[in-house]
Amino acid sequence: MISGHRFCWSLMVLFATTGFCATHMAMNPFKFGKSEKSKAAAESKSEEEIEDEFATKTETPLIGTYASFAGLEPVVLEGVGLVVGLNGTGGDPAPSQFRSLLLEDMKRRNVPNPNQILASPNTALVVIKAYLPPLIEKGATIDVEVKIPESAQATSLEGGYLLDCDLTEHAFVPGRGVLEGHTFAKAKGPILTSSVLGGSKSEVELQKRMGRVLGGATVLRERDLAIFLRNDVRSVRNSSRIAEAIGIRFHDYDKSGIKVSMAEAKTDQKIILKIHPTYRENYPRYLQVIRSIAFRETTVTRRVRLQKLAKDIFEPDKAESASLQLEAVGRDAIPTLKGALEAPLLECQFYAAVALAYLGDTSGVDVLEKCVREEPAFRVFALSALSTIEDAESYVKLRELMSEPTAETRYGAFRAMWTASREEPFIRGIPLKDKQYQLHVLKTTGQPMTHVTLRTRPEIVLFGADQEFIAPMYATAGRGIMVTIPPGSRTVSVAKFAVGQADERKETSLKVADVIYAAAEMGASYPDIVQLLVQANRQQNLPGEFAMDALPKAGRFYSRPDTDGSLPASRKARVGRENLSPNMFPISPEKAIGEESDPLALKTDAESLKAVTKKPDASEKSPADQNAEPSMASVKTDGAEKKSSSRKTPEKTEPNPGLPSQSEPDDSPRAEKKSSSKSTADRSYGDDEPDSSSEKIQSRWLPAFKRTPVK
Repeated sequence: MISGHRFCWSLMVLFATTGFCATHMAMNPFKFGKSEKSKAAAESKSEEEIEDEFATKTETPLIGTYASFAGLEPVVLEGVGLVVGLNGTGGDPAPSQFRSLLLEDMKRRNVPNPNQILASPNTALVVIKAYLPPLIEKGATIDVEVKIPESAQATSLEGGYLLDCDLTEHAFVPGRGVLEGHTFAKAKGPILTSSVLGGSKSEVELQKRMGRVLGGATVLRERDLAIFLRNDVRSVRNSSRIAEAIGIRFHDYDKSGIKVSMAEAKTDQKIILKIHPTYRENYPRYLQVIRSIAFRETTVTRRVRLQKLAKDIFEPDKAESASLQLEAVGRDAIPTLKGALEAPLLECQFYAAVALAYLGDTSGVDVLEKCVREEPAFRVFALSALSTIEDAESYVKLRELMSEPTAETRYGAFRAMWTASREEPFIRGIPLKDKQYQLHVLKTTGQPMTHVTLRTRPEIVLFGADQEFIAPMYATAGRGIMVTIPPGSRTVSVAKFAVGQADERKETSLKVADVIYAAAEMGASYPDIVQLLVQANRQQNLPGEFAMDALPKAGRFYSRPDTDGSLPASRKARVGRENLSPNMFPISPEKAIGEESDPLALKTDAESLKAVTKKPDASEKSPADQNAEPSMASVKTDGAEKKSSSRKTPEKTEPNPGLPSQSEPDDSPRAEKKSSSKSTADRSYGDDEPDSSSEKIQSRWLPAFKRTPVK
């Protein structure tokens, strides 16, 4: 009996305690916190409400409505480096934080006598900056900007070579100052200064203190993007659903043939995104398509949405958004996009053709070619779309576009084909100077044109394989290489003079490709070849147009025609944005990051090239390009006029110090070796590896300091 009473009393105490705790937790939820079970219930309820909301809506919610991207801006990388190979224009840097960092780096590399090296007039301390774009892969290359600090004694970087250095990100931490982060890239290479482009004396002196190493930094760490869900919809379930939706539309296969999604949910709010191979050269469009993927959609809702998009794509104001949504649907949307190719307006046809190209369909190739030829506003996006089509028809169109009259169309088509297939025989180049830069000789049918790049990668493209220099000519390629053509001569003399070395001389044909190849064999770097071509263009020694970075641009305006065919100014529409150009047609890093351009940065705009080139006459342009923004100033001259007797006397180029003048008798007791350079007329461009006999540029620290200084 007593034991029974005790048992009942124990039950009463237990119930009272449990009831008190439950009541107390209900009154004070923040004291005890929610249990995992209650959290899951709340989360499940929230997701059920979202699903009910989706089920009752006719408008399909897209991923871009509930998520945003992080990491779209370029990451600024900085470092301090040493430039060698200067011709007495260097100097001992003043004591500063930069000098201390460089000395520490040199000691870490076991460089002997670092202070003595810094004091040499043939070396200079430089501050280095590079911009790491989003979605870049390990092993890719980016440009490097170098600049002499204001307190340094050095005056010029012409002819200099940047030794191997590290580029890291930096961050300011309150209370701790500027801290150094991970090393993202390593940089080295020859420096290209904009002083070769000419200008006033003060501008040239300023431009000599800065420069760029094209593709000089090799990326060590890949950079992915992150997608973040809005706080009101964040959950593990929603994060997984978005990653699954992206993975269904975009996936790849690893080396073992296993399917790999391009998106992976990391937390309840964060999703890591990798770039699909199709969009590797146009990541802005990749992000646009991902924003247009349906978040939650039933089969019936998709069918209704496709019917609506089939109507929207025929309306100019809605065509771009409709084409992106159809591209996000995938191959099921191809019939709808093909129907839009018959739209009455070119703008609607253009958006449909671009979407079809990224879906791997060739139906819109003719429309894309028409857009490249006739409408400058569509040109950059049409060329980018053509580069994704791995089909002979696309290659034929791009090859035909390389014979067009406008420079940006020709070079844009070349870059599109190079992006699609670097080993295409028609554009395959010759690696020069230990593969530091490329020479591409194209057998095109249009007017001859010579193109050089000032960004991304060093390359010379000759449109017309039989281009010949026009005599007489006297020009230099760097400090020690002279190129001369006597009046009436059919051969070119390429000579190299260097202190402490035997002289070299080669005789070659008048072909521009032969001269470039001969100069590269003597050790001419890419900046040296650019200097040679700029001088030849100034002196009217080139047979045709000369262009620099003639790239099509995004963000141009398109005039939408009315039904009667008129073009009212009020119906102009901007196509894309300049800072979201396909990355195969790069823009300046300052525009991509949204900053004002550095006044000391390398100038490559059309205004800065007025001293180098002249704009062609409007009559030589196609009507569609009259309103196009100039991508780069260029000159187009008739070879027959140049050969006439009324030709202007070529501008004399001052020889560099240490080189004999043109009229100086060459009877000095120098050991001169002569050789005859084989004409490249019989050379198969791109098929043979050049046998360079020039002295290799030292890319390691210690051997570079043991070189004989130039007096």
